[in-house]
Amino acid sequence: MSRFLRDARPRRVAVVSLHTSPLDQPGTGDAGGMNVYILETSKRLAAAGVEVEIFTRAVSSHLPPTVEVDPGVTVTHLRAGPFEELRKEDLPAQMCAFSAGLLRTEAGRPEGWFDLIHSHYWLSGQVGWLASERWDVPLVHSMHTMAKVKNLELADRDRAEPLVRIIGEDQVVENSSRLIANTGEEARQFIDLYGADPTAVDVVHPGVDLQTFIPGDQSAARDALGLARDAHVLLFVGRIQPLKAPDVLLRAAADMIADDPTLRSRLVIAICGGPSGSGLDHPTGLADLAASLGITDLVRFEPPTDRARLAQWYVAADATVVPSYSESFGLVAVESQACGTPVVAAAVGGLRTAVADGRSGLLVPGHDPRTWARALARMATDERARLAAGARLHAEGFSWEATADALISSYSRAIGEHGRLAVAVGSS
Repeated sequence: MSRFLRDARPRRVAVVSLHTSPLDQPGTGDAGGMNVYILETSKRLAAAGVEVEIFTRAVSSHLPPTVEVDPGVTVTHLRAGPFEELRKEDLPAQMCAFSAGLLRTEAGRPEGWFDLIHSHYWLSGQVGWLASERWDVPLVHSMHTMAKVKNLELADRDRAEPLVRIIGEDQVVENSSRLIANTGEEARQFIDLYGADPTAVDVVHPGVDLQTFIPGDQSAARDALGLARDAHVLLFVGRIQPLKAPDVLLRAAADMIADDPTLRSRLVIAICGGPSGSGLDHPTGLADLAASLGITDLVRFEPPTDRARLAQWYVAADATVVPSYSESFGLVAVESQACGTPVVAAAVGGLRTAVADGRSGLLVPGHDPRTWARALARMATDERARLAAGARLHAEGFSWEATADALISSYSRAIGEHGRLAVAVGSS
């Protein structure tokens, strides 16, 4: 029987993540929400009966060729370029080598091994486009961030995304069977900025691990982290780069102290993450800014950490602050809310979906430190308790199981449409 006539539900999916591995620690380098997304959705897909093989670039000679991270989920490391981390700007030169490795690996499998390719980020989409044509399977693509969107919302001192990326994204959109948007707004950006076919875009909300990120005892969490129980803790989690705007938090904190000097003895600004992207141009820039603002003593820098300790930080915080200039969704915001901690976030992109303004947190227009200082000051009032009560409830609307179910539906549509096209072409 032709593979086009079988059930459209996928059996095996090839996931392509060229520039970063789902095994990398989020919060530094190029690892962030996308890494979490790939790993968590792959686990849930496997639990639902869909085998997943994730292809990523080997950055060390010590990495094993394959790693089974969960039953039905395998990470395969392909050699493409030197055994070292490379900037995303340097990775287009390695796409041919990566593509060759991907095709070579699949050539050793029985014909029709993969039913579908799901690529993440435009570099992977370029590779997925080639492989999908070679294997005669549909390509489903998640952009995660879009160059045209980022260039419309650039932070100060940030670099515009290059033309090569814009062209590459246009090509991936044109050649994908289906496109996965995190939110309705991202779906509109696919259509309005990239000319995507509206019928080919599926809105699939990311999820959150509701078993790991749970409310807890704030005092106990602060004891474990070495924080004073009466501290007023504002938490930033993520890569330190202009796009994520941690500087806005520091400037707002300085304004808060100027408005209320008594707050200085209690205020703690916790920065959990490492330099990334254009932030590597000035890796000490945030510390230097704290010094220039006279708040070095209030800022605590923490390296990226595992999920259990990260959950402790969320529970310990009075609020998690997400001042990004652009976010396709905002997993940090949902994780924080799952722990019962309200979020103060920029009113941009997917954060308008991830945060329920006035119910689970606050959405702040613009990036003026004075405006942010006023919003953050509300986290020291009775309003914080009300928002905390709504935070967990809002987060419970997102789960990785629901994300995986929606992805399977999208995959099935892609396979079914591809099969009908193949039959139509074959009969003409």
